[in-house]
Amino acid sequence: MHLILHTDGGARGNPGPAGIGVVIKNAETGEIVEQHSEFIGHTTNNQAEYRAVILGLRRCVALGATEVEVVADSELLIKQAKGEYKVKNRELASRYVEMKNLETHIGRVRYRHVRREKNKEADALANAAMDKGMRRSVGD
Repeated sequence: MHLILHTDGGARGNPGPAGIGVVIKNAETGEIVEQHSEFIGHTTNNQAEYRAVILGLRRCVALGATEVEVVADSELLIKQAKGEYKVKNRELASRYVEMKNLETHIGRVRYRHVRREKNKEADALANAAMDKGMRRSVGD
């Protein structure tokens, strides 16, 4: 099964309240298979970007994907995933290893960078998660 995985992560304040968005589509039909929006607490934009891809890849493995195209608007994440940039941050390095380990359960994984405008669904889900999480923390 060939899936397209759109991901986004963000933090307001960087670091700050963070959320992730994941949209998994069937590559042949374009149909949405799953989508996820999750508040992940207080962290950085880059951590959120990686956590979105990790959640997405976990779901792709569970769905039985044999090929996945990861689409994200984080140039840093995409270039690190492709090996074009080194992962220098220690916390990101552990996320990178987790991501690469998930790849071994899928036949082929490719990474593609897009502009934010081309990643609207995942971006909206990440922002909704941040909004929800921020309302929750204000109400505590």
